[in-house]
Amino acid sequence: MTRPSSSSPARIGSIAMEDYLEQISGLIAEKGYARVVDIAERLSVSQASVTNMIKRLDGEGLVNYERYRGTTLTERGQEVADYIIRRHDILTRLLQLFDIDDATIYDDVEGMEHHVSSPTMRVFEALVSELEASPEAVTRIRTKLKSQD
Repeated sequence: MTRPSSSSPARIGSIAMEDYLEQISGLIAEKGYARVVDIAERLSVSQASVTNMIKRLDGEGLVNYERYRGTTLTERGQEVADYIIRRHDILTRLLQLFDIDDATIYDDVEGMEHHVSSPTMRVFEALVSELEASPEAVTRIRTKLKSQD
């Protein structure tokens, strides 16, 4: 089910598809290619599961898949992956401002990133920008949070 948004690429069908695109993009950025075995390792899934999803993504026009060769992103696939990565980055930066441990941030961002609408993400992005430019505001919020413990 695709739900278009005015400020983001069309949302793709599933959280799993988004996770795959995010990992494929990361692997390509790091290694120059994305192999099934590497994707499977990153996502802790079987190579058969990766192959099935890659074929699905290929059918959606998001990746180019050639058996026994690396997978590449199409222009649309890269656009969607960039948007997913940007959402992840914004949420991570927001939580890092408040000294939350990395493991908690990772788990929380993985849970949130696929469920936040584009308008809400724009609000988070503006908040991050303002808070990063205003350390005194971050300090006030941290103090308030500590007093609530």
